[in-house]
Amino acid sequence: MDYQETIAYLYSQLPMFQRIGPSAYKANLDNTRALLDHLGNPEKAFRSIHIAGTNGKGSVAHMLAAVLQAQGLKTGLATSPHLKDFRERIRVNGQPIPKQEVVRFVEQHKAFFMDLHPSFFEMTIAMTFDYFARERLDVAVVETGMGGRLDSTNVLQPEVSVITNIGLDHMRFLGHTMPDIAREKAGIIKENTPLVIGRRQPEVQEVFTETASRMGAPLTVASDQYRVKNYRQISLHGMPCLEADVLYAGKTQSYCLDLPGEYQLENLITVLATVDLLRSREEWTVSGKALQEGLQRVKRNTGMQGRWQQIGSNPVIICDTGHNREGITHIIRQLRKLTYQKLHMVFGMVADKDLAPVLSLLPKEARYYFCRPDVPRGLEAKKLAAEASFWGLEGNSYHRVGEALEQARKNASPRDLIFIGGSTFVVAEIL
Repeated sequence: MDYQETIAYLYSQLPMFQRIGPSAYKANLDNTRALLDHLGNPEKAFRSIHIAGTNGKGSVAHMLAAVLQAQGLKTGLATSPHLKDFRERIRVNGQPIPKQEVVRFVEQHKAFFMDLHPSFFEMTIAMTFDYFARERLDVAVVETGMGGRLDSTNVLQPEVSVITNIGLDHMRFLGHTMPDIAREKAGIIKENTPLVIGRRQPEVQEVFTETASRMGAPLTVASDQYRVKNYRQISLHGMPCLEADVLYAGKTQSYCLDLPGEYQLENLITVLATVDLLRSREEWTVSGKALQEGLQRVKRNTGMQGRWQQIGSNPVIICDTGHNREGITHIIRQLRKLTYQKLHMVFGMVADKDLAPVLSLLPKEARYYFCRPDVPRGLEAKKLAAEASFWGLEGNSYHRVGEALEQARKNASPRDLIFIGGSTFVVAEIL
């Protein structure tokens, strides 16, 4: 098989949660452990940082990878889902895994897959760790797929565990209350391994405090120690950036981040806390220069896309992959800080999401272009429009995301704003 045939095989033969939903979910680590045993346990061949959380874990992972790469460390980055190409999930020093490596891995282990029947994600994590081990990394930054305790990535013994925040998402699998979800995320906490919590949330903090204490895991809550005093949008090398003054231990330090969304400030202090924790250990060196350079070059160092990304001007067109209540809340807050004449929203969702918590937040004054992302889980645009109408959101329905954007462009004046989102898959189709 060539690369495209290999990817088609993986999509067709292995159940993929992002595309088909709950039927692809495996509620244990048995297959992952069997795959890794078959491969000679590559997950033990490199140091790692393991990141979970409802929102922000992808951004934190990319930021940390960019900083460690700027330090000169050979850095792996494992994230999901991908936007344009499967290979985005597996990167070394910002470069995606070569196509021939994907083909080689599948050809070499295809017979074992057929006997084991792993999910798409289980196979992907096995491929990731196998590639990282053969590349002889200095460190890998690994984002969980969903949850933590039963996530395929949770076979790692990391240098530090990071949990960004807790929100109500994937409740069918992780629980229907914040503490229930927190307990699933807390499943990545390892014995005697430092833990960074991004934000103190009173309703779940006891879960983390109790688990960390029981596991002997030193606990740092980033929001307790780091505070953003001021921030501003600036231009750096012609690109929009976010500059923040952060107070820590009585001193203020400025950082420039090439991810302009204001919601990245919480992720920034999570990264700062994690870097300071690494610096406290003899075997780690992260210079101030590497920290500053890495944060200024997250996109360049890692290839990160889809987070408050401007993809057009006159009218301004922005896309963002935020897709749950917390993510949409941040997006709406960011939209309200912008100046435009009229807001156009190209919006699509997946069918197994709870619509009300998202639709209830969306601005009623916007003109909507409802669309269905081109995946089996995609919610029909007419059904989404009907649900949205209940919340006072008005617009037309379109069969394709591209068709919805094309119509928004036709209707928008140069001083308007077009936002594209609601689902990672909507953004992926546009990019």
